[in-house]
Amino acid sequence: MAMTQTTNTDTSSMKYGEREIETGKLITFPNPRMGRYYTINVTLPEFTCKCPFSGYPDFATLHLTYVPNEKVVELKALKLYINSYRERYISHEESVNQILDDFVAACDPLEATLKGDFNPRGNVHTVIEVHHKKDN
Repeated sequence: MAMTQTTNTDTSSMKYGEREIETGKLITFPNPRMGRYYTINVTLPEFTCKCPFSGYPDFATLHLTYVPNEKVVELKALKLYINSYRERYISHEESVNQILDDFVAACDPLEATLKGDFNPRGNVHTVIEVHHKKDN
């Protein structure tokens, strides 16, 4: 049985999940405990992107830890944003840095750390960790 692959450029023919991912952006809401210093830990175990050199898929678990300031990220929006990387040709280093940059732009946390723990491929295991700390 032959399988055909179609490329969706018209969002009306896309499945609802594909539309949500394509239009997904980081959404925030007000921090319910302003003035309290607390940490939020989020694990995203199904991150995927594509190697910009080979085109092979890369898989990682992302670990996001942050101390909110005035805003907290909405988790479904974060999931959809992360899923938007699955068809991107991007290096491990650039993907983790870009995700943290976008997160900081949306949330303006007091502190944030993002660690990308990529599955081994070709006998190489890569872990990228990036940090942000708000200037006073």
